[in-house]
Amino acid sequence: MTLHDALRLLPKAELHCHFVSTMRASTLVELARRHGVGLRTDDLDALFAYEGLPDFLDVFNAAHAVLTTGDEIARVAYEGVEDAVRAGNLRYREYFVNPDNFRGVGIGYTSLVDAMTDGLVQAERDFGVGFRIVAAVNRALPAEAAVDLVETVAGHPRDVVVGIGMDDLTPEGTEDPLRFREAYALAARHGLRRTAHVGETTAASPRNVVDAIAELGVDRVDHGYRVVDDPAALATAAESGVPFVCTPVSTRMLSGWEFEPGHRIARMVRAGLPVALATDDAVFFRTDIGREYAEALPAMGFGFADAVGIARTGFEAAWCDGAQRDRLLADLRAAALALEGLALEGLAGE
Repeated sequence: MTLHDALRLLPKAELHCHFVSTMRASTLVELARRHGVGLRTDDLDALFAYEGLPDFLDVFNAAHAVLTTGDEIARVAYEGVEDAVRAGNLRYREYFVNPDNFRGVGIGYTSLVDAMTDGLVQAERDFGVGFRIVAAVNRALPAEAAVDLVETVAGHPRDVVVGIGMDDLTPEGTEDPLRFREAYALAARHGLRRTAHVGETTAASPRNVVDAIAELGVDRVDHGYRVVDDPAALATAAESGVPFVCTPVSTRMLSGWEFEPGHRIARMVRAGLPVALATDDAVFFRTDIGREYAEALPAMGFGFADAVGIARTGFEAAWCDGAQRDRLLADLRAAALALEGLALEGLAGE
């Protein structure tokens, strides 16, 4: 067994995962053909090649059109868990889902969430993988739509829906987190947890990370890489203790940042920020939760003990109940001991 094997076998939580992106490539093609949804190409290598975030978002948004029934949604939910367990020993996952993106296929909020839950509950029975759902604001829509989304979530409570997030870009191609201040304030009043995609690409501002923490009151930050470019922003983030969920493969795909010790994620970890890893959009980036650990961390100069700490942050930052979190952390500690006890090749020098 090698370090690569150990990193794949380490139990993991994934807190930054877009639901449609857990779809298998084969399922995406199958459903697109069934429903007459035209993909820009049948060549998966070409389909999943992007020139920056806006180009990726075109493909991401189109993928929602292939999911037209509750059975299809439940199938994707189940298959995504099965694949992640096989690829990287997933033990818990939180899903972003954009209810507004499903309006075009006639699927309402409660039907969407209930279908997802059907598939995820079955996967939890079969594989023991817990889950929660985060309703995501689509920033391409007006701020009023974000308020409507929060009111919908609050008005149709589901135990598995625990918070809100924000993704996509505004029509101007920006993050602009404060545009959605009213929605986040409403979510706080309803007791919903909050996160936001900010500081993601080279065009983003470190200030967006500070605004999300200080003004929107987020419990977590998604991405946040640009925070290391501004010492004052980095100090604010560190003082807040807010965890960051980072997605290494997406940074290489969308920003061209190679895995090396100077990578922004590596700098975040070394600056003492609580960092967890996730896939973001597994099918579209041709990645999985095991790859995020096994490929990125060694190249960034991190060893097995560092990976255990990052995995621990993922479980600690999860929005499940305390008893479930304690069980997940105990499982992580046990697995880490077992893996260390195998005297893994490559670990001695870490």
